[in-house]
Amino acid sequence: MKLGIVIYSTDAETVWNAFRLGVFALKEGDTVNVFLLASGVECESLDTERFSVTGQMTELVEKGGKILACGTCLKIRNSEGTELCPLSTMKDLYELVRDSDKVVTF
Repeated sequence: MKLGIVIYSTDAETVWNAFRLGVFALKEGDTVNVFLLASGVECESLDTERFSVTGQMTELVEKGGKILACGTCLKIRNSEGTELCPLSTMKDLYELVRDSDKVVTF
């Protein structure tokens, strides 16, 4: 299965669980693509003592998943893409939705 995950939350537990789902799906042999939208582009700053968001993000990428961050949403926040979350476009989000068997949002 090709799983698309769209994250627009800044709740650490929610985002952590979204990436946990992605990691689990990769372990099951699925393809996983994540798109960070709106405040979701802030996810690299959400680590807490209980929820290692960046740890889950790193594991997802190491297992073959892909993370993209909305360029417009980053620019609104005076931010840029990172190695873990490269800058992307609406075309990338469209293609994620078009090419996925299932899309879930968090």
